[in-house]
Amino acid sequence: MLMEAFRQAMHDIKITDLIPHRPPFLWVDTIVEFADSTLITEKTISENLEVFKGHYPDHPILPGVLLCEGLFQTGALLIALLQKDSGQVLDGVPVLTRIEGVKFKRSVYPGNTIWMKVTLKEKIGGAWFLKGTLRVNNKVAVQANFACTLAPTK
Repeated sequence: MLMEAFRQAMHDIKITDLIPHRPPFLWVDTIVEFADSTLITEKTISENLEVFKGHYPDHPILPGVLLCEGLFQTGALLIALLQKDSGQVLDGVPVLTRIEGVKFKRSVYPGNTIWMKVTLKEKIGGAWFLKGTLRVNNKVAVQANFACTLAPTK
């Protein structure tokens, strides 16, 4: 019962109200779970993405940089939700400041659904240090440590 209430609450949150990313460069479809300092999101990879026309047309694979972007957007969502939970307003847009230890373990193909889990490791001043894991078919596809800060808006 509680899980269903949580799912409904997460469904009611508009991702585009929390982060500035928009289609066609929005790489998160749904918030699955938010607890403590961890956020899980998912994205179903459309078979009709333009990128597949040029990234190995006879054997389409989603580029690793776009998988990382999904993790980074999940991190931006986590920052926004943590700020919201603490009663603070995001004062700027989240930007990536560091990427470390990225490991690509599996490919992602058209039609796959990816699950992205990002955890806040540490916050120092205006910097958030995060750890992300992306899974496909319940297996790790990408792992990365990264950091974000807020850049002022115009």
